[in-house]
Amino acid sequence: MMRSRSGAFLNAVCAAQPKLLKGIASRQLHSTYDVAVVGGGIVGLASARELIQRHPALTFVLLEKEKELAAHQSGHNSGVIHSGIYYTPGSLKARLCVRGATLAYQYCEKKGIPYKRCGKLILAVEQEEIPRLKALYERGLKNKVRDLSIVDSKGIREREPYCRGIMALDSPYTGIVDWRMVALRYGRDFEEAGGTVLTEFEVSDMSVVKESPAGSPDGLKHPIAIRDKKGNEVRCRYVLTCGGLYSDRLSQISGCSPEPRIVPFRGDYLVLKPEKHYLVRGNIYPVPDPRFPFLGVHFTPRMDGGVWLGPNAVLAFKREGYHLYDFNARDFADALSFRGLQKLVLRNVTYGIGEMYRGVFLGAQIKILQKYIPELSLSDVLRGPTGVRAQALDRDGNLVDDFVFDGGVGDLGSRVLHVRNAPSPAATSSLAIAEMISDEVESRFML
Repeated sequence: MMRSRSGAFLNAVCAAQPKLLKGIASRQLHSTYDVAVVGGGIVGLASARELIQRHPALTFVLLEKEKELAAHQSGHNSGVIHSGIYYTPGSLKARLCVRGATLAYQYCEKKGIPYKRCGKLILAVEQEEIPRLKALYERGLKNKVRDLSIVDSKGIREREPYCRGIMALDSPYTGIVDWRMVALRYGRDFEEAGGTVLTEFEVSDMSVVKESPAGSPDGLKHPIAIRDKKGNEVRCRYVLTCGGLYSDRLSQISGCSPEPRIVPFRGDYLVLKPEKHYLVRGNIYPVPDPRFPFLGVHFTPRMDGGVWLGPNAVLAFKREGYHLYDFNARDFADALSFRGLQKLVLRNVTYGIGEMYRGVFLGAQIKILQKYIPELSLSDVLRGPTGVRAQALDRDGNLVDDFVFDGGVGDLGSRVLHVRNAPSPAATSSLAIAEMISDEVESRFML
């Protein structure tokens, strides 16, 4: 059964006191809307919020397959508000992240959502990393990242007394926040503006109907039928999907392209024991190595006072596989049979084996972390939470980092827009991403 979420419910969730509303009016099983947004993660929620605020006269519904909103990537991430250092100057990722960070801080201030601007050090621990660090500094300046500076070993110790390095890039504008709390607040804004949220609605089919809903005086004003696995149905004029880990399958359901393919990568974190929290004040990151597809392990303080270390990056055997032994035959077969993943693995065999080894043997992970904080020991950490990243891959094995919008032709395809990939870091950039998605929706559907 679908369940409606009221603003009061979302407010309760944000206050860590969830209270479910039981039942749903039978009329909602065949409700009609102007626009349906599929996906209750932070990108879908931000986009639904932006669209309804732009078009208050239209009716909107957001469909989420889980019992709760923001249940996956939006609720299983490091919680960092990124400043936009890493990305190619002038690129969409750079522009969205820089603008998104500014909008995120403004939004948190306006809504009273707690955050900390604790800063970040990108740390060079080897001489060979210094040219790359300086290049990052120049890139950050071109991206108009606020308050960047390069500090020497003395400056590192002033900011992070237990950290050791030759040189670092200091980004005081970087912060931390509970992104799930932010996402839920987006949902509350959406509902307060008149939107409807239906959970436990896992989309299994989209089609064009040839008849009006029973008792409807509107004819075929709402020709798209979206159905879930339980037989529930919603009708609408247009569909926007922001499906994250299932964005490629939602595209296929509507007859659009199966690529880029989503391949799930699991990231396992360690956590510092409470008595060792003093070792870390702010975010501590490595200098990215261009030989490897992912960033590498880092130190991340949390809003609850904890400190996360990691993550690694290994192939998940299930799209929502948060544990080592989680397995789904279809997900596993889809990943291994995809030529893009095969090429990515072949190019990074040594790196991948190392990531798996460090995920099992914590001492190997600690050895890397000790490059940054020598005092850290194996006895200082515990195994922590896990996240799954929806990595978009093309058939050549390249990580897809930019927007991929996908639609189609004909009666159905012309009324559907799929967000196949939203530029990382999607949480930081969510409000800026929502602006771009809404622009695209308006352009395609002439809202």
